[in-house]
Amino acid sequence: MPDKIPLLVLNSLSSAHQAQIAAVYDLTYAPTAAERAAAIAAHGARFRAVLTIGVVGLTPEELAAMPKVELVCAMGAGYEGLPLEAARARGIALANGAGTNDDCVADHAFGLLIGIVRGIRTLDRLCREGVWREAIPQPPNVSGKRLGILGLGTIGQKIARRAAGFDMAVGYHNRKPREGAAQRYFDSLQALAAWADVLMVATPGGPGTRHLVDAAVLDALGPQGFLVNISRGSVVDTEALAGALREGRIAGAGLDVYESEPHRPEVLIGLDNVLLTPHMAGWSPEATQASVDRFMANAEGHFAGRGVVSPI
Repeated sequence: MPDKIPLLVLNSLSSAHQAQIAAVYDLTYAPTAAERAAAIAAHGARFRAVLTIGVVGLTPEELAAMPKVELVCAMGAGYEGLPLEAARARGIALANGAGTNDDCVADHAFGLLIGIVRGIRTLDRLCREGVWREAIPQPPNVSGKRLGILGLGTIGQKIARRAAGFDMAVGYHNRKPREGAAQRYFDSLQALAAWADVLMVATPGGPGTRHLVDAAVLDALGPQGFLVNISRGSVVDTEALAGALREGRIAGAGLDVYESEPHRPEVLIGLDNVLLTPHMAGWSPEATQASVDRFMANAEGHFAGRGVVSPI
């Protein structure tokens, strides 16, 4: 039997998933900064493949220390932390887990949307305190509202499909109109925010989208408007958002991502009109298994000479 191909894994994996991968590859598991540095220093010359995720990434310097690497994979859809230019310059194959957790993210996005528009977190607290409905302002409908999606990619489209079940009008803003999209296109994010009751952020992270949602966009969204972000924390200016929420310039926000990750967003913690989850939208046993299986398919395709299944 030929030797197993040496693989470096930089993102955290369950012991079961480590075992699934180790059955096929010579796995070095290095999820902490110290383990990662040690693994690359000791075995950099051996590795032929690297598995990571967008937020954990891989630096050009680390890649340079691994001359035999021919495949770099992101386990999820996001790949903003991958050294694309350095990898392409070396002819290294690049792949991600596009589509493996879309349903999970879209479900969670809708949970945040309903939760914040209906004020479910606050209602739960009031109910536990013995407050009856007569003393509580009525929260608005979700059905019939206008949903503006920033980034009508695969996840954005799945969110739009769920919105259709709630009879929501859907508009979107991308850099350019999406071929064949039935939803209304807005050529500026500010115009989309002014039209929308709920602005849903579903665009990729990275320098090109940093602070796209700023004070001007939040002011366009307005005092009856809600923001939901399931993409990357970097897309929203946290300080501007905190100010808008504190001053009632927007009605509320549901966030799965924030700029201070993994540390909690301190400026938002004391605010009652925010619903927070710790970057869990894409996490479920089903989605994680699909992501691991996709990595296996990408790696198998590459090393068999057929090519990766989902190239970046």
